[in-house]
Amino acid sequence: MTHRVDDMPLPVWLPPSGSGPGIVLIQEIFGLDGYLRGVAEQLAALGYVVAVPELFHRFEPGWVGEHDEAGIQKSMEVVGNLDFPLAVQDVIASVAYLRGLPEVTGGVGVLGFCLGGTLAYAAAVGSDPDTAVSFYGSGVPDQIGTLDQVSCPILFHFGTEDSFITGYQKVADAVESHDGAEIALEPAGHAFLNHLGPWYDEEAANRAWDRTAAFLVRTLPV
Repeated sequence: MTHRVDDMPLPVWLPPSGSGPGIVLIQEIFGLDGYLRGVAEQLAALGYVVAVPELFHRFEPGWVGEHDEAGIQKSMEVVGNLDFPLAVQDVIASVAYLRGLPEVTGGVGVLGFCLGGTLAYAAAVGSDPDTAVSFYGSGVPDQIGTLDQVSCPILFHFGTEDSFITGYQKVADAVESHDGAEIALEPAGHAFLNHLGPWYDEEAANRAWDRTAAFLVRTLPV
C-alpha cells in the first residue's frame, strides 16, 4: 500500500499481525528495487510496519537503477541531483508519519544502506527516532563529530575492504565513547548485503543481518 507524505510516495508494508513498531527503510542509489523490496518484506516478517520514502520524487520519480556497471553509473548521475538536507527532512517526515499511523504500535526506527546509511545517521542526529541502523554510509565518517547529538541506540555496519569508504576507523573511535552506539566490521567490500550488486558477500551479509535483527529486538521490540 502506498501512502503519501506531502508530494512524496511512501510505500508501506504491514507485518503478518497487521501492526507493530515502525521502521523507515532508506534506499541506496538504486531506488526501490527488488533488493530493497525484499528487505522491506524481511523486516515486515519480523513484525515491523515498514515505510520506504521515495527520495528522488522531486526530480526522478519512480527511479529504479540496474546493478551493472552502466546502471551504477546512471544511478550515480541521478543521485547527483539529490538535495541532501531535503532528503533528511523527507526521512524525518516519514518517521513522524509512521508514528501517526494506527497500525504502528510502539516506537519508530530508521534503517538505511549506502546513501540511506548516511541519511539514517543524519536523521538520528537531526531528530528523535527510537533506534537507528546505518549500513556503510559513505558520508558518516566525515559527519561522525555530531554523534553526541544522537540520543537513540545506533548500530553502524562497515566493510573493512570497502573501496568507497576509508574512514570507518573514525566511526569506531567515536563509538567507543558514546553510550548506546555500536559498530560491526565485516571483512567485505561496499554494499556487501545487496545480493543483486557486484560486492555481495553472503557470509558477511548473513552475519550483519543476524546482528541487525538482534539489535532491533533489543532496541525496538515487537
